[in-house]
Amino acid sequence: MSIGEVLASARRQAGLTITQVSQRTRIRETIIRGIERDDFSACGADFYARGHIRAIARTVGVDGEPLVREYDSCHGPPQASTAAGMPGPPAPLRLGQRRRPHWGVALLAALAAATGVVTYHLMASGPTGGTPAAARKPAVSMHKAARTHPAPANTPASPAARPGSREVVISLTAVNEACWADLTTPGGATIFQGILGPGTSKTWTQRRAVTLELGNPGAVTLTVDGKTRTGLGPDPVTLRLAPGKKTSG
Repeated sequence: MSIGEVLASARRQAGLTITQVSQRTRIRETIIRGIERDDFSACGADFYARGHIRAIARTVGVDGEPLVREYDSCHGPPQASTAAGMPGPPAPLRLGQRRRPHWGVALLAALAAATGVVTYHLMASGPTGGTPAAARKPAVSMHKAARTHPAPANTPASPAARPGSREVVISLTAVNEACWADLTTPGGATIFQGILGPGTSKTWTQRRAVTLELGNPGAVTLTVDGKTRTGLGPDPVTLRLAPGKKTSG
């Protein structure tokens, strides 16, 4: 039997309709119908096709790994670059690392300029009189300004919410497998909906309660306000997160 025939047969034996499988996996019905016909063109890419096969197989009660291996034998093994387009933190971190040397150079240049001005006035004014004391004022002001306004690169923002704040900071990282995630407001408005590829992360800061649904919770690490939540299990889970409250779900 082909991949689509196995999934379709298992779905019927489980007494589920395509609509019910779509609601549990958050995969569109048109994609599920295509997969059951062994048509994976609507998945968009091999990376997403493998994730859909695993999610559908888990929902209808069969082992998805043999089906994924069968898919790879027909379409080729997964490439290391499949998740390269997924959003994640590496790019911002590299940009931040490039900025820091520029701030340091700018500060050193400013201090060197101020020192040069002071040296010039000291040499021009001579050893007597009140001028040397006046010439030292720019250097004092410069050091004071440096202490009062430090370079932005030395004050990175913390991912955890500040004590007493009315915010909830949510961080989601896919470890070894892809995970489908859906973050919505209490009114049902979508904040994020999509698949996180292995090694990618997403972080949100919300000032109100939100609902987080995970299609493959065992594959991710969830951190809420700096505290890591473990033991989410292999089955789809729905969590309610709110500022100043414990995670519920």
